[in-house]
Amino acid sequence: MAAALVIGSPLALADGIVAKQLAGPASEFATMAPIDPIAAAVHSKTALIPVTLDKRGGAFGTSLRLPIEGDDVQVLVFDGQRNWSVQMQDQLGKRADLASRLATETENESYGLAGDEFKAKRYRLQGLEQGQWNLNIQSNSGQPGFVLLSGGGSERLMAYPTSNTAKRLGNVGLVAAMYDEQQEAFAGQVTSAKLRVTDPKGQISEFGMFDDGLHQDGIAGDGIFGADFQAKLGGEYKAQVMMGGINAAGREFMRTTEHLLPVLNDAMRITSLNTVSAKAAGNDRLAFSLQLADAVEGSHYRAYAQVWGRGLDGKSMVPVSWIGGMVDVKNSALDLNFDSRWASYAKAKAPFELRDVRLENPDYFMTVAEAKRLEVVGAQNLMKARPAPVTSITDEMRMGPKPASLATQGKGVGTKLLLVHGYCSGNAWGPVAGQFANSAVFQDFNQNRSHDAFARLIQSFGATWNSFGVVAHSQGGAASLHLYHYYWSGLDNATGARLIQSVGTPYQGTALAGNAAVLGSIFGVGCGTNANLTYSGASSWLAGISNASRAKVYYHTTSFTDRSWVYDYCNIATDVLLSDPEDGTTERAYGQLPGANNLGHKTGWCHTSGMRDPAQVTDSARNSNMNGNAAR
Repeated sequence: MAAALVIGSPLALADGIVAKQLAGPASEFATMAPIDPIAAAVHSKTALIPVTLDKRGGAFGTSLRLPIEGDDVQVLVFDGQRNWSVQMQDQLGKRADLASRLATETENESYGLAGDEFKAKRYRLQGLEQGQWNLNIQSNSGQPGFVLLSGGGSERLMAYPTSNTAKRLGNVGLVAAMYDEQQEAFAGQVTSAKLRVTDPKGQISEFGMFDDGLHQDGIAGDGIFGADFQAKLGGEYKAQVMMGGINAAGREFMRTTEHLLPVLNDAMRITSLNTVSAKAAGNDRLAFSLQLADAVEGSHYRAYAQVWGRGLDGKSMVPVSWIGGMVDVKNSALDLNFDSRWASYAKAKAPFELRDVRLENPDYFMTVAEAKRLEVVGAQNLMKARPAPVTSITDEMRMGPKPASLATQGKGVGTKLLLVHGYCSGNAWGPVAGQFANSAVFQDFNQNRSHDAFARLIQSFGATWNSFGVVAHSQGGAASLHLYHYYWSGLDNATGARLIQSVGTPYQGTALAGNAAVLGSIFGVGCGTNANLTYSGASSWLAGISNASRAKVYYHTTSFTDRSWVYDYCNIATDVLLSDPEDGTTERAYGQLPGANNLGHKTGWCHTSGMRDPAQVTDSARNSNMNGNAAR
């Protein structure tokens, strides 16, 4: 089975890392709210069909029904390099031949996410009679695999988990619906809908999906289908929604979506029933102490809470600020720090209360424990009178006091520009490092890290210098933003125009993360799954990143050169899944970081080497621009 992402060590064990005491104005409440799951739905124009081979004499084989919907169809066969014999036969039996003979193009392709790649045989089929065909497969091995079908009509499948959080022994639900990309409504008929789930031990189960109003699918007959299953194990589940039917033209279609679904083992809960106590935390700061049960000492969580206070009229409660960040567990409690200047800024006073409190797993950004409302006890006696109201927001109000080691240059000497690679990447920046003055290449090659673990490795590497800026590729951009937002580092001492610059970062996720997870459940190759790079995982992560931190990022996106007279792509195997324009991994639409600085989109550059156009990190003109504007 494929490996899961590597998570980070507890804050208490991390070498020299100090978390920021984050806060922001009440105007950011909406930005920091959990996402609506539908906002991170997966939209699919393809079908990834599981293949199970049966024993047939001295060999193995199977036959699949394959709907041919268009005049130009791509079929990718993932056989684990077992050299399947693939034959196609039309529904009347008039035409049957090897797929390689029917195809106008036959190529060996690599499909996947960065170094986590899967080999496939691609057949381009042009001019076949539309309708149902049989795909007959023979092999000397019983190794299962997949067939990916693309090139159909305008019907699209949309699917998403019904909740942002899943815990062991709880139910995990998904809902799905068909729509027509070219029309207002889907005019066809769904004839089959099922959910295929692979649990963390590799056990496969299938569940019917229903449009009956009983499976979190809205009302009966509304075209939305739902299914759920009990997660008996903690870990990462791989799921496929599989839907087929008849389109408006009377032809069969098939679509699938792929999902990576983390399920938490964490049983920690907040035991503060209705109140939390306030205590002095130095200078203008208070600490609100949450009491916990079943929490692992020294572990850390991403915390968030809204602070509300009494209005100056003494009557109504008014929003004051949000508070949170990465907070560690000490003595079965967790302290949320609050700068009392926020009360003055919001024209409020004690007593306070916390609302919408949530504690999240720091690697999956899924809620572990929550509380709707908690009254803060004891804050009135700790608030200090101010000679004048606070009218502006300072960095210290947003991030807490800077650690003495950073403020006094007690750790690290000099300045540097860090060149940070991405997920499962080799030395992407090494060959072009000479284009960046006073730079150092971050080296954690061919690894799979959560954003949190990745960020803390960057912090540790950068601690050699007193200050540093970042130029990052792919996931390295998200990890660098995560570092700046949650932890103190040399980024906070850097000076220069652009603190964090990135190219090709899927800030809002990539469809390939879900597909690679499903393929990996069979073939178990590469670096393994990374939930932070899925649409839903990336959206949950972004829900905790403030606009003030996003504003420190300057990002670039790229895509292939698009010529009108030829079929263009970066990677033809991933092109069938991604929406144009894209760079072979990151779609421009999902490479956007709202609140950050978009430096534009450039064609003629792909995500990594080995794709049709040059790797985006080798663009000397962009590198020169990033070098000249980089903070250090």
